Amino acid sequence: MPQRIGIALVALLSIALFVVGSLFRSSVATPRTEAVELVFDEPRNYVCQRAESAIRIDGKLDESAWQAADWSKDFVDIEGAIRPKPLYRTRVKMLWDDTHLYIAAELEEPHVWANATEHDSYIFHFDNDFEVFLDPDGDNHLYAELEMNARNTTWDLLLVKPYQAGGPAIDAWEIVGLKSAVHVDGTLNDSRDRDRGWTIEMAWPWSALRQIAGRPVPPKDGDQWRINFSRVQWQHEIVDGKYRKAANTKEDNWVWSPQGVIDMHRPERWGYVQFTATPAGMTAPPFRLDPSAPARELLHRLYWAQKDYHRQHGRYADTLATLRLPRYIHPALGEPEMIASATSFEITVPVRTQGIEERWQIRSDGRISKAK
Repeated sequence: MPQRIGIALVALLSIALFVVGSLFRSSVATPRTEAVELVFDEPRNYVCQRAESAIRIDGKLDESAWQAADWSKDFVDIEGAIRPKPLYRTRVKMLWDDTHLYIAAELEEPHVWANATEHDSYIFHFDNDFEVFLDPDGDNHLYAELEMNARNTTWDLLLVKPYQAGGPAIDAWEIVGLKSAVHVDGTLNDSRDRDRGWTIEMAWPWSALRQIAGRPVPPKDGDQWRINFSRVQWQHEIVDGKYRKAANTKEDNWVWSPQGVIDMHRPERWGYVQFTATPAGMTAPPFRLDPSAPARELLHRLYWAQKDYHRQHGRYADTLATLRLPRYIHPALGEPEMIASATSFEITVPVRTQGIEERWQIRSDGRISKAK
């Protein structure tokens, strides 16, 4: 009799454990395991040729070197194709030589106005502006930003890391030796007429970029740097014959390489400038996609998934499976691996480039680099 009771109790316990287990399994989401091909758009790119003749920084772009240089593709909305085409055209050119990186921009604008005159003031808060973002080694950290308005008032700053990663902006940092100029095709701050636009010309000394480059400066033939350009455009009003930013309006953000979101501080979405020793006016070699691009794309997708998970749960996921992402596959990539705690993480993925396997990694502060 006791033996039968024992057997019955074991049977009942087994049934109970099965039911509880079934309930537990149904309440825990099964991670996605389907394989999805990793596909991404080729980033915006520009092949920057050498300037073989002198460039005078006056904003007019009439030197033979500028005439021979190609224009970039037109700017688009910062969020990309989901938003309407910009109202006014914006485009850029670039050149380089042994001493400087040269950048020129053309901004179509029927009303050219600007009020800020103090260096390092927050120009985009007050005026329409043009902005340059430059990350020479492409690690998302220690990058430069320059803003300027139609008065040639400038604000240069250094970002230790992006704002969303907790990075401070160092306003005191200066692009020592920077030369810039603006030419207005019309009349600045005259509301009585209609203008055609303004052109910008600037020369960044390599000596001022050496401290943040993390790579050879001046660049070598074929080197690629990450770069982007932005234009902040405000609606305006005229009061007592003077222009000013219209109250209670939202600015437009037009950029060269779309960010997908309204945030210029996502360096992984910037374009590439590829330097070539070929002089402007001669046929330049084509742009070549960075061999690490698939690894970078995958790591950034996993990075932002972790950031989203942290916002929802107050901690990072301890495994990649917890993120419930598809299993991204690409012929050049191996399986990603992650080390994580509640407050930080590091994700690594092997990538085969030019027959050599390398490992790339991204940290919870956003820095991406080749693993040592």
